[in-house]
Amino acid sequence: MTGTPKLTFDELIRHWADEKPDRVALEQDGDALTFAQLEERSRRIVAMLQAHGLGRGDRIAWLGKNARHYFELFYSAARIGVVMVPIGWRLAAPEIAYILGDTGAKILFTDEGFDELAAKACSEMKSPPEVIGTAAAKTEIAAAPADDFVGAGPNDAVLQLYTSGTTGNPKGAVLTNANLFSLRAPAEEAAQPWSQWAEDEAILICMPCAHIGGTGLGIMALAAGVRGIVQAEFTPDGVLDGFEQGITRLFIVPAALQMVVHHPRARTTDMSGVKYVMYGAAPIPLDLLREAVQTIPDAGFLQCYGMTETTGTIAMLPPEDHCLEGNRRMKSAGKAVPGAELKVVCENGEELPSGEVGELVCKSPSNMIGYWNLPEATEGALKDGWMYTGDAAFMDEDGYVYIQDRMKDMIISGGENVYPAQVESAIYGHPAVGELAVIGVPDDTWGEAVKACVVPKPGVAFDPDDVIAFTRERLAGFKVPKTVDVIAEMPRNASGKILRRELRAPYWEGRDRQVN
Repeated sequence: MTGTPKLTFDELIRHWADEKPDRVALEQDGDALTFAQLEERSRRIVAMLQAHGLGRGDRIAWLGKNARHYFELFYSAARIGVVMVPIGWRLAAPEIAYILGDTGAKILFTDEGFDELAAKACSEMKSPPEVIGTAAAKTEIAAAPADDFVGAGPNDAVLQLYTSGTTGNPKGAVLTNANLFSLRAPAEEAAQPWSQWAEDEAILICMPCAHIGGTGLGIMALAAGVRGIVQAEFTPDGVLDGFEQGITRLFIVPAALQMVVHHPRARTTDMSGVKYVMYGAAPIPLDLLREAVQTIPDAGFLQCYGMTETTGTIAMLPPEDHCLEGNRRMKSAGKAVPGAELKVVCENGEELPSGEVGELVCKSPSNMIGYWNLPEATEGALKDGWMYTGDAAFMDEDGYVYIQDRMKDMIISGGENVYPAQVESAIYGHPAVGELAVIGVPDDTWGEAVKACVVPKPGVAFDPDDVIAFTRERLAGFKVPKTVDVIAEMPRNASGKILRRELRAPYWEGRDRQVN
């Protein structure tokens, strides 16, 4: 893309409709939409939203799996500054109700098959949003006029993604047009091979749209003006189907990549067109890299490090640093992407010399504008333009970042963020649980697994399976403890704080970092 950088959905949709009107913008299950069709349909969606009284700064929500319909709604809402809030479809009804209430969303759009869950969540709210199913929405869109409108600006909020909360409730990270698109120009100027796009490229969108790793791929496809192939959810078969459909890039977590390369179809599927495999949430195990390179031999592997609050990737480990014999840099998260700055600081915010462990912080135009309705949390996370990641890390003399631990106790299981405090809050109501601490332990498939360590109440019968079932009623499945350990007493410091590090230590013994 030449000329002035385009920093809004409105500019990009208009641009690609002019530049490549007949090229496919989005497709799902063979149902494709060209850039010209997207522009026209998007105008109708804008008119439909405005007919419901929605305008700049208002929130709408999506409950469902990935869908072309979701991306059409998101792109179109963003054109006029209506903020999309995708909600994880695996969340329990109380979690969904909390997010809807927190956003004040005026409309909840639902995917097919999610009406019952939406109704259950809304029944727990005093002021639920209007619920519009996919079929009804499409009927309204078809009847709406394709009128012109005034587009939103670069600094208008367009996306609100919820991150698991350290204090029990999730926080809504608010992202603007500029947050989503401003790192494109420095990436193009740096002329890195993976920042260049050929005309016939296609991106697979199979990670959950409630995460930046899912919605972010749709944003990437639109920004580059290439085909976005949407799949409802990740399955190994689906990824292999994507290869056959001509995808050239995908983002995937290592656990999912392992499922793909171990699938029987992997041996017979043509993957020669794949240029880059982006992965994140954990470093790639050396054995898996070897298997993946044998299976997808022409692809470059890119490890991506980032977070919702930084609109995704702020550090990247490039293909040339991946080595089949293994090397030190493969244990790192890479180095800062063009346009972003990274440093490691001590408790008072001063930068530490290379090799010393502190908190990793980031300055980038992609940093969120803040947490929705949480000024204190925003102030704690964003200081003088730097986003405090909560990751303990050190940086080597070449600028490569090595993540050592999580300063906020977060667990990452299969690419999903889990905060112990939220899980503990759900378990505490169990009648047999006295004291409790939730930790992450190594898991060969998912990176980490959730474990609850419990001191039972005296004289009460305790059943670990009952605790797991009790938690499953209240939280999404990926947050539920896979195992429950009964312990005699909680390790505490002098002030009485539970020492999770001591609970974790036996499980992580012999490993060079305390995250997996």
